[in-house]
Amino acid sequence: MRAVERESMEFDVVIVGAGPAGLSTAIRLMQQAKAAAKELSVCVVEKGSEVGAHILSGAVFETRALAELFPDWQQLDAPVKTTVKHDDIYLFKNAEHATKLPSIAVPKTMHNSGNYIVSIANLCRWLAQQAEQLGVEIFPGFAASEVLIEDDVVKGILIGDMGLDKHGQPKDSFTPGMELRAKYTVFAEGCRGHLGKQLISHFKLDQGQSPQHYALGFKEIWDVPAENYHEGLVVHSAGWPLTGDTSGGGYLYHGEDQQVMVGLIVDLNYSNPHLSPFEEFQRYKQHPVISQYLKNGKRVSYGARAITKGGLNSLPKMSFNGGLLVGCDAGTLNFAKIKGNHTAMKSGMLAAETLFSALQTDDNAGRDLIEFADAIKNSWLYDELYRSRNFGPAMHKFGTFWGGAFNTLDQNIFAGKLPFTLKDNSYDYAQMKLASEAPVIHYAKPDNILSFDRLTSVYLSNTNHEEEQPCHLKLKDPRIPISVNLPKYNEPAQRYCPAGVYEIVQDEQNEPKFQINAQNCIHCKTCDIKDPSQNITWVTPEGAGGPNYPNM
Repeated sequence: MRAVERESMEFDVVIVGAGPAGLSTAIRLMQQAKAAAKELSVCVVEKGSEVGAHILSGAVFETRALAELFPDWQQLDAPVKTTVKHDDIYLFKNAEHATKLPSIAVPKTMHNSGNYIVSIANLCRWLAQQAEQLGVEIFPGFAASEVLIEDDVVKGILIGDMGLDKHGQPKDSFTPGMELRAKYTVFAEGCRGHLGKQLISHFKLDQGQSPQHYALGFKEIWDVPAENYHEGLVVHSAGWPLTGDTSGGGYLYHGEDQQVMVGLIVDLNYSNPHLSPFEEFQRYKQHPVISQYLKNGKRVSYGARAITKGGLNSLPKMSFNGGLLVGCDAGTLNFAKIKGNHTAMKSGMLAAETLFSALQTDDNAGRDLIEFADAIKNSWLYDELYRSRNFGPAMHKFGTFWGGAFNTLDQNIFAGKLPFTLKDNSYDYAQMKLASEAPVIHYAKPDNILSFDRLTSVYLSNTNHEEEQPCHLKLKDPRIPISVNLPKYNEPAQRYCPAGVYEIVQDEQNEPKFQINAQNCIHCKTCDIKDPSQNITWVTPEGAGGPNYPNM
């Protein structure tokens, strides 16, 4: 396509992503500007059709960062209402039996007294309202497609073109993307942000750190009968259906309005290419501990999202010339708590304080704000990440039972301050065994009562993309799925994708063909992470494409 003329807008700060981290950055910036009677122009770009459309989280929420951002959050009617009243934590032994663990046998980081069961999507919608009242400009439905880098300094981002056909040629509806330029740009795209991934590589931000680690988290919302509903009940589990070297855990939260949120988290370092995380989630719901709450209920929403879980050992340098990484784009989740929203918010607030100071005192806009690292290190955010640094590596090295026992000892006796650091320096994608060396897993057909198929599930995510557009799932080498991944790993993309995007079909010559159903994509990023050949790169489709989660 020939070069097009692009309009440009200038801001003091551009923020990519209207999640907890990005919105907290914007709010704290404007709070400081208001207190100092300073003019400040701040823009937030969000690829979802509206704020919250692409937000998915469990979520049990710790209000520490929210209380710092808005001490009067309750008077401001934040959608944080349902207090945790009781914790049940189980070890699932098999499909029928489970042991409820006593409090003393559980890491204290898993206790949720004082926390709330919330919809983070709705919290983000509320945060966006607060941000706009402070003067932040929010642009939903616009995808940041490229980083503008000049003389090795980030100068802003490029909004993706709209109205291209599948060959990348302009249609009648073509609208060129706009340049959003800024003195500083903050990247808050969430887990495996595609621009954050490029920046980490370009500026070598992860040098000397352990590789980042990930999990795939599923979530469904169910309307349940009154007799099955216990407002404020939190259920967590480890063990079945994840066995062997496959780790993770399940959850079920009783929120507002007779709704429960149920999900399964599958660590993406699993080795069996025949494993289907989606099917494991369907099995999970059949366990009596879980099914008792879902019985005679109705599933109303479905989604899935990758989780950045490497913690402190995998945390990259979060500053570079002209910008910052915050939240899950960097990997600030506290895996010992299975919570990342309060830490993402805190990272955004610290970023805002660093940025505001630089904007007031610097003539050299666009420098590397290395003082951000000190701000992080001197905060409770760093203390949390430091204390939880051994949690994930212990689970990977010792397995669910012994890893859990180590973490209970580490957290409850030593408060996360053992005088050594465990590390996992392997890459999640590299753990996959050959299909011939791994047992085949046979999954039952869905019963359409508790278990369902992928396409029925994707329908509930309200996913939609403009069909006539370039495919946003890029293959570095189109031959690899059939020539390498199929014979070696039985092409695991057919199974690790939670939305049925990837299929092996027969072509006209009755030969296997790799088919990408990009329309189904729910933007979980698992393919970008888990493909054993690292052949798939996820990039942004046209703005507003993807899921439209109502209250996930």
